[in-house]
Amino acid sequence: MNPTADPKQKRSYKEEDIEKDRLIIEALIRRDEQVTQQFFFTDCKPLFLSVINKTFNYPVDYDEFVSELYLHLMEDDARRLRTFSFKSSLFGWLKMVATNYFRDKRDRLIENRSTTPLMEKRENSYEMTREEAHDDLQALLDAIPHKRYRDILQRLIVEGADPEDVAEEMGITIANVYNIKKRAMTALLRVALGDIKYYGKK
Repeated sequence: MNPTADPKQKRSYKEEDIEKDRLIIEALIRRDEQVTQQFFFTDCKPLFLSVINKTFNYPVDYDEFVSELYLHLMEDDARRLRTFSFKSSLFGWLKMVATNYFRDKRDRLIENRSTTPLMEKRENSYEMTREEAHDDLQALLDAIPHKRYRDILQRLIVEGADPEDVAEEMGITIANVYNIKKRAMTALLRVALGDIKYYGKK
């Protein structure tokens, strides 16, 4: 390594990184499926796994949680994603956003299990009101053509029902509930990416 390296060369590397992040952001905003799958759901997986494992001390559904994080970023025409200011790397920014999001999710899960409401709500520039989140999620669910997928996500995610209860209601096994849920989350992601025609009416 040359200790007297030209500082302009260092800046050029930084500029290259910014340009790379800019292209990724633009592709995510226009819902480019290939870039979204590769970057958000493949390249970022070690990062998201690390954040989830540090936040939750019990097993969680990784695919479900990360899909929810993606929807969180893409709501309102990718409003949150557009706040990325290129002052840090895209990975560093996503780590901060994911950490805040999953901590809030953990706190909401604890709140839902408690009979005593929380007196204070975490102030978070990335967090929308519960009513807004519910309305946006409901609109996405309504756009899924497959009724069973909609029903599964409605009961498990929106209403917070136990998988055992859903299995009994639908007359299927718990394993089937989780299998349908996994396919339903994929359908939800497709809808969010604007590829509803992929599913077709069934």
